[in-house]
Amino acid sequence: MGKRLQNARAKVEASLYGLREASELVKQVACARFDETVDLVIRLGVDPKRSDQMVRGTTVLPHGTGKKVRIVVFARGEKEQEARQAGADVVGGDDLLEKVKGGWLDFDRVISTPDLMASVGKLGKVLGPRGLMPNPKAGTVTFDVGKAIEEIRKGQIEYKVDKAGIVHVPIGKVSFTESQITENAQAVFSSVVKAKPSSSKGKYLKGATMSSTMGPGIALECASLARQFD
Repeated sequence: MGKRLQNARAKVEASLYGLREASELVKQVACARFDETVDLVIRLGVDPKRSDQMVRGTTVLPHGTGKKVRIVVFARGEKEQEARQAGADVVGGDDLLEKVKGGWLDFDRVISTPDLMASVGKLGKVLGPRGLMPNPKAGTVTFDVGKAIEEIRKGQIEYKVDKAGIVHVPIGKVSFTESQITENAQAVFSSVVKAKPSSSKGKYLKGATMSSTMGPGIALECASLARQFD
């Protein structure tokens, strides 16, 4: 792996790339023997410590992430049945709460009906650090559980700026075509730019990198991206 990674890094020039160029290059420099995930890292000019500069949201990737998403839904009664019919992997109420509290975390997204959020909120120490806590702004606290499941299955991803002012989003696999990676990346940039807080002053897109799981980072040209999606 060491030699393959060195060879991959040698193909990436110390310059800024456009999205399409980067999407082509990220496929060329992937150096693992498995279908690596393509990640997008965006550094924003915000102060996450300020509540009015918290950037979070959702967007639907036109071509999905390439990963099978396991969806858990906290619901009771009719909504529990609706979630099962919509294709949720696991649905439940108190029994599911106890299972997660006991350490079971074999899932990728969580949806909850509003009436159960008081109980689900108690799982904050378990779900929060993993970015799994349902949130109304992300559409994952809702009585319309069928629609929420459908959106996730279509390729909806959720993002949130971290303490360092960085958004980290998976945008596909290296087996995707160049166009699929590009279009997924465009969807993320468009959403992140629209989510810019009004209190954020100065340069908003400060830097961005595209990379595969084991490949080198490819720096993106953010000035043109800011103009394109503003």
